[in-house]
Amino acid sequence: MRKFLSVLFISLVSVVTLAKVDLVPAPQKIAWGQGAYTLPQQSAIVYAQPALKPAAEYLQICLKRYAQTEATVASGKQGDIRLSLKKGLPKDGYELKITTTGIELVGADYGGIMAAIASLNQMLILSSGQSLTSVSISDAPRFGWRGFHLDSSRHFFTCDEVKEFLDLMALYKLNRFHWHLTDDQGWRLEIKKYPKLTEKGAWRIYNNQDTACWQLAARDDNPDLLIPRKNTRVENGDTLYGGYYSQDDIREIVAYARQRGIEIMPEIDMPGHFLSAIENYEGLSCFPTIGWGQFFTTPLCPGKDKVLEFCKDIWREVFELFPYEYVHVGGDEVRKDTWKKCPDCQQRIKGLKLNNEEELQSWFIHQMEAFINKNGRKMMGWDEILEGGLSKTATVTWWRTWVPDAPNQVTAQGNNVIYCPGSPMYLSQAEEKTSMRSIYEYDVNPASMSARQKQHVIGVQGNLWCEYIPTRERAFFQYFPRILALSELAWTKPELKDYEQFYSRLPQQFAMLHQLNVPFRTPSLDGVYRVNAFTCEGTMAVTCADPLATVRYTTDGSFPNKTSQLYSGPVKVDETTHFILRTFAPNGQAGEMIKADFIKQGLLEPVKVDAGKLAQGLNAAWYDYQGETCSDIHKVAFKGNYPVSDVVIPEGVKGRIGLIITGYLNVPEDGVYTFSLMSDDGSWLKIDGNMVVDNNRPQSPHEEISEQALKAGLHKFEVRYFDSNGGMLRLWVFDPQGKKMQPTDIYLK
Repeated sequence: MRKFLSVLFISLVSVVTLAKVDLVPAPQKIAWGQGAYTLPQQSAIVYAQPALKPAAEYLQICLKRYAQTEATVASGKQGDIRLSLKKGLPKDGYELKITTTGIELVGADYGGIMAAIASLNQMLILSSGQSLTSVSISDAPRFGWRGFHLDSSRHFFTCDEVKEFLDLMALYKLNRFHWHLTDDQGWRLEIKKYPKLTEKGAWRIYNNQDTACWQLAARDDNPDLLIPRKNTRVENGDTLYGGYYSQDDIREIVAYARQRGIEIMPEIDMPGHFLSAIENYEGLSCFPTIGWGQFFTTPLCPGKDKVLEFCKDIWREVFELFPYEYVHVGGDEVRKDTWKKCPDCQQRIKGLKLNNEEELQSWFIHQMEAFINKNGRKMMGWDEILEGGLSKTATVTWWRTWVPDAPNQVTAQGNNVIYCPGSPMYLSQAEEKTSMRSIYEYDVNPASMSARQKQHVIGVQGNLWCEYIPTRERAFFQYFPRILALSELAWTKPELKDYEQFYSRLPQQFAMLHQLNVPFRTPSLDGVYRVNAFTCEGTMAVTCADPLATVRYTTDGSFPNKTSQLYSGPVKVDETTHFILRTFAPNGQAGEMIKADFIKQGLLEPVKVDAGKLAQGLNAAWYDYQGETCSDIHKVAFKGNYPVSDVVIPEGVKGRIGLIITGYLNVPEDGVYTFSLMSDDGSWLKIDGNMVVDNNRPQSPHEEISEQALKAGLHKFEVRYFDSNGGMLRLWVFDPQGKKMQPTDIYLK
């Protein structure tokens, strides 16, 4: 019955929205007509220019896949679906017209035609195929670089899985596939001159990332976190995990991407993150002893000429396989302690009159760039390549949010930059309630940049690092739906963007993803928090952004499954109750679990303090802390007190940070108050010594929301926070009516 209802709902969505399909990303101009066009069972696709033949053949595939319609392809101007190029349109711009007599797709270039096909494909899927409402669209992108990054090194994805990623990129007008092919954990690209890179470097005994995936699978009751057996083999009695792409595989995937208007940028990370090669070819490191340091692995030795030649040999084969403008050299997270002790590196520094190891890294990167440029390509690198000096021709992918001025530095020098900041565009990080809005509204043209600098911001990109993402299913769960917000950030002009309107379009997109068997993360349920306080009677009431999903729950601590209690409306509670809620897709696939404790509380009594002797604001005490728990912050060296008006990291507090922020909370009326604490890394909030929000763990930016019943008056207030690599801290307080309270109204010291 549920399967029938789901199918019925999808059909109803299609019928209701026949007059207006909610496209993502939103086009510049769209006008819906009154009539409709029904595709013939045997459609004729024609293309006006020979360069469009691959696009026509791709559309032929799409018609069969999305509309169950056969089509022929031929050169010409008369047909049911007509493809042509037109001068005067912006780059990658297009016009799409559906009338009662046929479909016309006009593009400025091949990319424009592919964008038109993407819009048509969404209409085909959401309109159940053959009957399409008349429409006229005129559209062009905001950015030329609309990036989608995949790390195939930490965990391997098959050729078919990569093709599926490419299909979805095309559907959402993303046109640059940044493919991370090599790293310490695995070398995935066949290099003919150095066969051991894949014979040995592509395979490993299960490592700590694999075991972490198993532990997460058990903790979260999630088989998508298990290591796929298809990517293992047995050798000498050992089970090895891995895989690689042959050069024929690469050629096939490159052709597949090119037909879809997607350029692939390969990344061969160097001089760090190179252990999978260093382990298999002698003489690439400074010393024979290699492995992991405190954070990173043994790097290449830039003091040895043979190392430069080894890298150039690899690039020569890469150039043959990837016929595009850019290659990515990495250049991030390089451990330099071995260089300081290495006679070859020190001789190189002395001979070149360099000042330090940072300049040695810059020299190495410049050597690679000169070779890359000589071979007709351009180099891209992570923003660490700024250190020691940036060449005039390099493009930077900015990821380190704790180096916020990097885009300004890059563009001020006249270099191009791509925005992919770790927060919020690292899609490997857990999705939060605020994640999609943070991506959608991200300011990639800050006021601090001049008009000339803004011209050097060439695009945005979402990055997926796969240390803890071992399967196609988990990868899609991390990509979607956040990648939809990124696609609209990359494509749609700022003046046409509105987050609430975008969010209202998502139910149709969710229905489409369900039809395509794309397992995405259902957005966070609204209506409940981690801790929900009540004094007499509470109500557990949730809403779900995906109308096709169902919500089930338990109260006995067990994991909800497909037979658990179905949520069908608000649930009243009059005693403390511990809910675990879980969403389920129409195909029965389980989503993530949400714990929501409903705690019956009395009103916390205020403390006796003379408010007249207190000033506005809070005190932040900074400690030189490098631990991973809030409870130990006060045990290390004290660095100073800072007056703050809100819960923030004080100006000038950098490096190793442990904060204890104290004062009083001025509560105006009796009631239940809500506290939203977000931090990167860990934090907690205590009121009158009671733990209210416990966010105390090393983590990416994470928001925890809890409630507390408070009596009017003053209450002792303490926030603790620690940071290990780039900080974020903020607290929002909401009154019993749900109104956000201002810091000047509530904080006293």
